[in-house]
Amino acid sequence: MSKLLTKDKDVVVPGECLAEGMDYLPGIGTYRDGEKILASRLGLSKIDGRALELIPLSGRYLPKRGDTIIAKVTEITMSAWRVNTNSAYQAMLGMRDATSEFIPKGANLTKYFNFGDYLVCKITNVTSQRLVDITMKGPGLRKLRGGRIIQVNTNKVPRIIGKKGSMVSMVKNATGCKIIVGQNGIIWLQGEDPKMEILAVNTIKKIEEESHISGLTDRIKEFLEKETGKKIVLEQITEGGEQNDLH
Repeated sequence: MSKLLTKDKDVVVPGECLAEGMDYLPGIGTYRDGEKILASRLGLSKIDGRALELIPLSGRYLPKRGDTIIAKVTEITMSAWRVNTNSAYQAMLGMRDATSEFIPKGANLTKYFNFGDYLVCKITNVTSQRLVDITMKGPGLRKLRGGRIIQVNTNKVPRIIGKKGSMVSMVKNATGCKIIVGQNGIIWLQGEDPKMEILAVNTIKKIEEESHISGLTDRIKEFLEKETGKKIVLEQITEGGEQNDLH
């Protein structure tokens, strides 16, 4: 007889037994050993019908094609910019993908993007050797000016964004800040009121720290209402969920 030994969103450690019997199937982050399903890493258990998966609690960003990230220019060559992707792999931005305007050969590339600039860009290719190419051509892709940069655990990005952008939209509306969440765990935000900017930072950090605890949306709503003195109306906000759009 099969037996489930974990609950949804339980914190589990490598080697921990999640289920016994053949009625359950191992998913991402788990493996079968005889009639047992064991955790292969630290994470939150996720029960999806008969499948058992783990949502990782730690680990660095792994670049994926189609991801929108915030990257920092670290090197400029004769024909490209090298950027830090907040991962073990740097990315290259070629002249053809940098701008729609023609860049003549031998041009001073610092006129477009300089050392230390942060760019909202999209990953176009990742080779088997983890060589990463990016583009600046697309809606919302641009060089960031002003504001502040913060870094979060990349595995918490889906919770910070929320389903259909619900969580980050709540923070934006409550604080009046512009916020862009890169899927590589780098976040840019900018507000006219320095106090609201700091509140937005603290709220994002709170989401990151408490993302594994149920009732997150309600807690963040109460926190923002207390800090701003404004009533927040949740319009079809649901917790969790992946969201790959730019916010």
